[in-house]
Amino acid sequence: MDPARKRQLRLVTLLTVALLLAGALVYTSFSAATEQRTPSQVLAAGDDQTYDLGGTVVAGSVRREGDVLAFELRDPDGTAKLPVRYTGVVPDPFREGREVIVTGKLQDGTFVAEKDSLVTKCPSKFESDRETAGSGG
Repeated sequence: MDPARKRQLRLVTLLTVALLLAGALVYTSFSAATEQRTPSQVLAAGDDQTYDLGGTVVAGSVRREGDVLAFELRDPDGTAKLPVRYTGVVPDPFREGREVIVTGKLQDGTFVAEKDSLVTKCPSKFESDRETAGSGG
């Protein structure tokens, strides 16, 4: 076989493999992602699927029950609340009024989070600017 033809064949083969691997990576990234749900959406679904639940920690709802951290999440723009039971590492910024995301399943009206799935969302650096602008000062 001609050496130039051999190089061309190798190049086409390597490019094809690279494209297939890139496609597999993109597919895996998007298929593994789950859409974040609010407490009202999870309550409405009422099934045993795994969700990423996002909401605001309700004031006065945080308590420890042995190794379990129990708290309630409410819709960021609503009033629906959902009790959450979580075990694992609790991020330092976790507190009442903070937005968090946990992964888990709804079981008997309580969202049971997977161990170490709690993520605290950072407050927007623009949030205090909006509040200041809205208060006239």
